[in-house]
Amino acid sequence: MATRSVMSSGPAGKDLVIVAPREELVAPSRVTLPEPEPAPGLIRPDGSINWGCPCLGGMATGPCGVQFRDAFSCFHYSEADPKGSDCYEKFSVMQECMSHYPDLYGKDDDNDELAAALDAGNDAKTNVNETISAGTEQISADKQALTTDTAPEDSTRVASGDHK
Repeated sequence: MATRSVMSSGPAGKDLVIVAPREELVAPSRVTLPEPEPAPGLIRPDGSINWGCPCLGGMATGPCGVQFRDAFSCFHYSEADPKGSDCYEKFSVMQECMSHYPDLYGKDDDNDELAAALDAGNDAKTNVNETISAGTEQISADKQALTTDTAPEDSTRVASGDHK
C-alpha cells in the first residue's frame, strides 16, 4: 500500500498538494463538517433589522437609503395600532425622495396594473355614491312635492297614477 505524500507549491509554499493512494480516495470521508449557521434574514435573532439582507434589493443603500431606513425602522419598531400608522410622515418623506429618481424607483408593471385597478374601483365607487346621492335627493324632492304642493284630491290622483 502506497503512502500519502504532501508537497508545497506556489509562492512561499502557500499551496498544499496532497497525493493519496487510490484505496484511501475510494473510502467514504470521515470528515464531519459543523452545522451551517442559519443565514440571517431581514430580522436578526436579536430583533434588529439586517440592512444587508438581499431581500431589501439595495433600498437601504440607494440614493433614498436614509429615508428608507427611517421609514422601515419606524414601521418595524412601531407599537401603534394598526402597526406603522404613526410612520406616515416618514413614508411620505421617502416617497418624495423616490419621486426624484424615477429611473431607479419607477413603478413596475404590477404596481401600475394594481394602481389602475384601484383607481377604476374608486371611480366606480364614486359613480355609485353619486348615483345614490342623486337618487336620494330626487326621492326627497318628490316626497316634499307630494306632501306640500298637492291638495288632498291631487294626492289621490298622484297615488293612483292619474296625472293631469
